Amino acid sequence: MRDTKESRLLLVLLIAIAFALITVDIRGGRNSPVDGARQAAAAVFGPIENGVSSAVDPVGNAVSAVRDSGDKHDRLAKLEKENATLKAKLGSDDRNRSRLKQLDTMLNVAAEGQYGIKGAEVIAIGAAQGFSWTITIDVGANDGIKRDMTVLNGDGLVGRVTTVGPDASTVLLANDPDFTVGTRMEGSDELGFASGQGDRPLRVELLNGKAEVKKGDRLVTFGSQADRPFVPGVPVGVVSRVDPSGGGLTRTVYVTPFVGFSRLDIVGVVVQPPKKDPRDEVLPAKPKPTPTPTVTVTVTPSADATDGTATDGTATGGTAADETAADETQ
Repeated sequence: MRDTKESRLLLVLLIAIAFALITVDIRGGRNSPVDGARQAAAAVFGPIENGVSSAVDPVGNAVSAVRDSGDKHDRLAKLEKENATLKAKLGSDDRNRSRLKQLDTMLNVAAEGQYGIKGAEVIAIGAAQGFSWTITIDVGANDGIKRDMTVLNGDGLVGRVTTVGPDASTVLLANDPDFTVGTRMEGSDELGFASGQGDRPLRVELLNGKAEVKKGDRLVTFGSQADRPFVPGVPVGVVSRVDPSGGGLTRTVYVTPFVGFSRLDIVGVVVQPPKKDPRDEVLPAKPKPTPTPTVTVTVTPSADATDGTATDGTATGGTAADETAADETQ
């Protein structure tokens, strides 16, 4: 169609009619007078739309596939992450069981000794304050921790608190060369002082140079004045070697500590001392000695002995009456 005056007038008229129909359709709502015309148009143009839709569907399907692929990838990544988390959780079950066992044992020790303790976790090992054998625990002044408090675990004496921060503290371990604690021998009550020697047994100087001590004897803490830095009755270790007595004023013994200082995890800080000295009550039960096997020897008589003849040809088995008769005959 050429651009003429008539064509322009026709275009304006068609636009005006379209706006009028739109206005009437909007005002009519469900009862719109053009609804019938709309349905007729749908019947006419529906097949054409379906054909166009069929032609465009492969592209739409491809876009949908890409989008779904991304969703599937995200879901797969999420599932993989959840599996990894679950595996990590399952893998840590053994550690959790170990820690629960440590905590349970420590609580039993605290109950037997009547110690009020604050549980803590070891979060670092190292020379935080220039000491060679120290640990850092995750409790501090905000938890009621103070300097020179006793630290223990389910096995026995761990050390003492030396530095306190708001939420963490440094503990000097009992095997540090700068560590010294008063000890008391189980049963005999012999007193002494134990000093750390790093990864070697503790060195204990007994105050009695003639003290009767042997391998396997056990020691506990003697306690300090006002229970700082040490409360009484905490297991220290077992005597592993005794130096010969040289007639000196003291006697030296070497003690293997109950605590394994290289595998510390859960510990407790004694924030409330016992009302009375627990003495030896906190020490673990002694292992029962293995019974010595009994050897039975059975003697079986030889055939010659059974016949009454000795191996050297001497007759045996006669009675005293027979021997007397023989003498009288002679």
